[in-house]
Amino acid sequence: MTTAKSCMIKPAWTPATIGLMVLGFVAFWPLGLAMLAYILWGDRFEGMLRDAKDQWRGSPLKGAFEQMNTTSHARTGNVAFDDYRERELKRLEEERAKLDTMRAEFDDFLRELRRARDQEEFDRFMANRGRNNGSEAAPL
Repeated sequence: MTTAKSCMIKPAWTPATIGLMVLGFVAFWPLGLAMLAYILWGDRFEGMLRDAKDQWRGSPLKGAFEQMNTTSHARTGNVAFDDYRERELKRLEEERAKLDTMRAEFDDFLRELRRARDQEEFDRFMANRGRNNGSEAAPL
């Protein structure tokens, strides 16, 4: 019985990998390039992934992201402050909704203004075109 691991394509110069690389270049060149990278450096991918995870675990950014995620909605223990914060956040969300509505209305206004200007320019073009066609028409 074969395992899934034995059925995988190994990162080496075999007829199968070369064929897949050529097909990748024919179908969509980034696929061929990805296959070439897999052939050349595929055996190192596991180690690179492990190193990247280790670097992330030791990164100060990881701690900052975790702290932001845990403290943004956590209660402080002071009921009065937590209630005040919830009221202020709700007020700010309402203000944001009002601003979004005003922005949408302004965008609609600008869109209508552009449409009216375009219509005016088109009408002027059509009027000038009609005058020019009448004056240029000379019998042969």
